[in-house]
Amino acid sequence: MEINCIQLGNNLFVELEGEFDLHTADYFRTETSDRLTAEIDNLILDLDGIDFIDSSGLGAILGVYKKINPKGGSIGVINITPHVERIFEVSGFLKIIDIYPSKQEVLEGI
Repeated sequence: MEINCIQLGNNLFVELEGEFDLHTADYFRTETSDRLTAEIDNLILDLDGIDFIDSSGLGAILGVYKKINPKGGSIGVINITPHVERIFEVSGFLKIIDIYPSKQEVLEGI
């Protein structure tokens, strides 16, 4: 999996590409955790390049959520494929994560 992280104000914008599974979840945790500083409140995931996610990937996202939620932060997702959105729906993730149609809208809404 490839990860590109960019800080935009108090948001950490993360572009992901590849499979988000047992083999890549730790890489995601390391890359995002290293960048979750005191000034980062929100995580924005661009999932355009993710066609597959398993429970390890979901667990990695949940771990980040548990770090930012106590300080009032949230997670927004853009460019989600229908397959991955269905996995989020079935797993209950749509109760804690909001899906936005574009980068501009997530920055305005998060």
